[in-house]
Amino acid sequence: MLQEKVALITGGGTGIGRSIALRLAKAGANIVINYSRSEKEAFDTKKEIDGMFQKCLVYRANIAQDAEVRVMVKRIINDFGRLDILINNAGMTYFIEHNDLEGLKDEHWDQIMDVNVKGMFHCCRAAAKHLKDNNGCIINIASIAGITGLGSSIAYAASKAAVINITKSLARVLAPKVRVNSIAPGVVETRWIEGQDLNKLASGTLLGRNAYPDEIADVAYALIANAKFVNGQTIVVDGGSII
Repeated sequence: MLQEKVALITGGGTGIGRSIALRLAKAGANIVINYSRSEKEAFDTKKEIDGMFQKCLVYRANIAQDAEVRVMVKRIINDFGRLDILINNAGMTYFIEHNDLEGLKDEHWDQIMDVNVKGMFHCCRAAAKHLKDNNGCIINIASIAGITGLGSSIAYAASKAAVINITKSLARVLAPKVRVNSIAPGVVETRWIEGQDLNKLASGTLLGRNAYPDEIADVAYALIANAKFVNGQTIVVDGGSII
């Protein structure tokens, strides 16, 4: 159980982030939900956590902006006095066919990399000292796109490959005080895939279905609470689609 622990979840109001926030709150953790644009969803998630009688605060910050991340972490320490868990879940993409090389513009690369790679690093760097103080842990939400090179766009796949690589680098740098792992989901039924053919997406898995956000949250919880000797690893949660 995670009583008295404090967890920051970026993009914590929707999808996988929301499920992780609720899962950690059920285990007794106090929760910080970060959002950039999804304000209503962030506060809806907070309301659910408040109903569990766990403390939950919501902070708006664009993680692509280092200064905003540092202010957010400072406020967390001021409000809670500690930070134990960092879940780097916030991400963005553009859906651009991989063979449309001209369609993948510099602005797409810049925005995807700024959030998915630099934003993740900003959060890790700002939180590192406080996580070390509490023998904390970091979980980065990657994607099987970072392994297969497939996905919503070439830039997105490259960004998630970078997440997996940076996870290994940070695991070395922050050891032995802080464990750093990543989770690489396959297709997860969130608003990201609204309007797509879910049956067609599910046909690529050995289990014949897509993942649900709660299943990613279960793996995150296991890495935090139980798998204390796992470090620098990427756990694939894809129903066997890349075998």
